[in-house]
Amino acid sequence: MISTQTLTFSGSALDRAAELRPDTQKIATLLAMGGQVLPIWRGKPLIVDGVDLGWVPVGHPVLVHGAEPVFLGLDNGIGRFAQDISDWAPEAGAEAVQAGFFDSSSQFHPSLPDSHVFLELRGVMVQLSARSAELVATAKAVLHWHRSHRFCAVCGAASVPINAGWQRACNACAAQHFPRTDPVVIMLVKRGNKVLMGRSHGWPEGMYSCLAGFVEPGETIEAAVRREVVEETGITVGAVRYVASQPWPFPASLMMGFVAEALTEEITIDPKELEDAIWVTREEMLDVMTGEHATMRPARKGAIAYHLIANWLADCLE
Repeated sequence: MISTQTLTFSGSALDRAAELRPDTQKIATLLAMGGQVLPIWRGKPLIVDGVDLGWVPVGHPVLVHGAEPVFLGLDNGIGRFAQDISDWAPEAGAEAVQAGFFDSSSQFHPSLPDSHVFLELRGVMVQLSARSAELVATAKAVLHWHRSHRFCAVCGAASVPINAGWQRACNACAAQHFPRTDPVVIMLVKRGNKVLMGRSHGWPEGMYSCLAGFVEPGETIEAAVRREVVEETGITVGAVRYVASQPWPFPASLMMGFVAEALTEEITIDPKELEDAIWVTREEMLDVMTGEHATMRPARKGAIAYHLIANWLADCLE
């Protein structure tokens, strides 16, 4: 079995101190008396030396570009907060944000030393400590929700953050809104000595991973596994077994990992869903995971797909 403590963004047991969120005075005191704030620019956290989060105190010049901080929790008694500073425009000549699967650009703020840089989280997530990874996953997801849900879904009026950033209220119709997490199933589909790997449109050349898809309303997670596999590849799945879950802040999903037994082998891909799907033998996958395969690249380290594959190779999924 996969321990959640080995999965990036999981297992640090952060004290979220939810009971403090309604107490505006207590939250303000935590922020003012030693609170630390993580600036996030257009989904990219502030990173120090490529290995840690860039916390700054309240009142730091980098925070003038943002709105009210969101309370993340207590970290050894320290109040941790996050603030969206996406309104900041890097100075002329700064490298532009790139589109696509991975944004390799970096942004430097003039009020910060050169060791502090805004980076794509995918590129540094495995270097972070378990606590830092949980904090940044929480921060990214909640701040993204605020940016994409500024208006009431009931009446369309502008809503406002309350409850230390964990709720939005509509003053026009009194509706209350809460952060959303999208449930996603991700499955290692196996048959005998091989597993089913898929490739999505726009992925880096040679990259394959486990199949995955969103859970639909009125659907069990086991049914979602079977539906997604047959929709994407035409493969019929029998037994489905849950393995582990992982928060995935791109932008705000909960990845629920499964092992699924394939009942058929002939692949018929849905070209709208996948660019390619193939069966990969255990011997081939060993070469993939060690970087020795001629054409395939492994799933990204830190992702639950990587752990599902690695534990299958080690016979640790049963």
